[in-house]
Amino acid sequence: MSEKIHARVTETGQSLYSVAIDSHGHGLVADEGIDFGGGNLGQAPYDLLLSALGACTAMTVRWYAKQQDWPLDHVSVVLTHEKVVHQDVFTKTITLRGDLLTPEQRAKLLDVADKCPVQRTLTLNNTQITTIADPG
Repeated sequence: MSEKIHARVTETGQSLYSVAIDSHGHGLVADEGIDFGGGNLGQAPYDLLLSALGACTAMTVRWYAKQQDWPLDHVSVVLTHEKVVHQDVFTKTITLRGDLLTPEQRAKLLDVADKCPVQRTLTLNNTQITTIADPG
């Protein structure tokens, strides 16, 4: 079993939906946009999800290239999310810079990009989420 990770999310009172997020000593603010009744003080929840997917993708590609000692100079990921009918559709556009990368290496890095842990979590059907009330 893997190590549990923790995050604490608490309302800030700066806008109707603004929350402070702390995870492993790193903090940020999330909020809804003005159009949704928030103060636009930080990323909205789906923005955070999209950011997590992009960060995980870039890190996974970098990790694999490092393991293989491949000449990847830079990786970037641009993402979109939309709801189509009743389905969430994510699109990742990946840019791999490295003049010495072979076409086969590029293809493998794109394949690895689809195996990042966050993407696997989003696409698994057996993800479990349990809600527990804190009596305090």
